[in-house]
Amino acid sequence: MKLVSFNVFRTLGLAADSRFQVSYIKPQEFARSPALSRPVLESADWILFPEYWQFSALACGLDCQVFPSQNTYLFGHDKIETTRVCQLMYPHNIPETLIAANTPEEAARIWEEMSLPFIAKLPKASQGEGVWLISNRQDWLDYLSRTDRLYVQEYLPIDRDLRIVLVGEDIIATYWRHQSDRSFHTNVSRGGQVSYSDIPESAVALVRDMARTLKINHAGFDVAMVGNHPYLLEFNRLFGNQGIPGGGKTIDKAMSCYLQTHTDHHRPLNPRRPRPQRCA
Repeated sequence: MKLVSFNVFRTLGLAADSRFQVSYIKPQEFARSPALSRPVLESADWILFPEYWQFSALACGLDCQVFPSQNTYLFGHDKIETTRVCQLMYPHNIPETLIAANTPEEAARIWEEMSLPFIAKLPKASQGEGVWLISNRQDWLDYLSRTDRLYVQEYLPIDRDLRIVLVGEDIIATYWRHQSDRSFHTNVSRGGQVSYSDIPESAVALVRDMARTLKINHAGFDVAMVGNHPYLLEFNRLFGNQGIPGGGKTIDKAMSCYLQTHTDHHRPLNPRRPRPQRCA
């Protein structure tokens, strides 16, 4: 099976698998001369991990099969996209969230509506960066100086959250991330501690349903539990392997299985390509 990857780091394990022929193209090379890359792209069974700005050209222009999926890219583009679809589809499973342009009028409205403390985020930050606990007026003013879009959420009474990792159609890891001693962040990259016991089934069931309904196939979901009720905080299309038992090898195995079993059989099959086989 022929694969073209735009992300060497995330596909090293596939390159070591004899079932795949992996070619690499740097996103900047594609940007400079997309036409030169076209023959390689058109002959591939799958295009892996392009940048967001490449997706339409590859999936819509060349009709390539792209992993992760189109919906994963769309809904995982930033926190605002994730929140909008969840407010529509899962209104009882998302914290109270206000989104607005950063204008004096909207900033004043949100300040009046939100109860202290509350959480303020940058829409495109990850790994705990760009997340602040707003406890007073000065915290709010500092946040306003950092963003042109306002994204705030109610503060949930938690000291840990869940990371639930999905690759393809399989949940490959579930674990708690306990708050760091240094801050309210739970991210492992920010000092959060990991544990694997007593994972609530309601959180896992929510993620399974979201992934199936929204057609998401590669994401790290962050879920908070308030009592027995799960709340989706966000999901990240690209995630680290810290905390995942087996690390990158676990991800590679799930991704390999998905790619082998989900090649689009309705597209004309290049006779030079081996026919995909069911994953053992």
